Amino acid sequence: MTTALKAGAVYFAIVYLAGFVLGTVRVLLLAPRTGEVAAVLLETPIMLAASWIASRWCTRRFGVPPEVRPRLAMGGAAFALLILGEFGVSILAFSRSWEGIVAAFLAPPGLIGLSAQVIFALLPLLQALLKRKRGQAPRV
Repeated sequence: MTTALKAGAVYFAIVYLAGFVLGTVRVLLLAPRTGEVAAVLLETPIMLAASWIASRWCTRRFGVPPEVRPRLAMGGAAFALLILGEFGVSILAFSRSWEGIVAAFLAPPGLIGLSAQVIFALLPLLQALLKRKRGQAPRV
């Protein structure tokens, strides 16, 4: 299980860094031209593709078994760190209140982002299930 948690921490770090870069582009370049919802909709598939690649790399690099528990542990750890990171940046960098953070998550762009974050958390498990369905042996 420790391996899954380490993989989750690295998975989080890779995707958080990608999100920081893409989020900067979204906020500074896309949103003023397309609106916030359209900008988030344009960013989301790119972030999910980056998440897919990062998840696959981390599961291979750390040898996370293709069973449900370790894959959920990896995704859950990554998701917990991601939410902590989101809240931390919102509070420390933008001085948002808890109510403001929750309100942002409940607005359409926030709901799209939160949905993508849930998918991000489930990708390690989804990849294992897809491998199993195709009958491929897990790569360690």
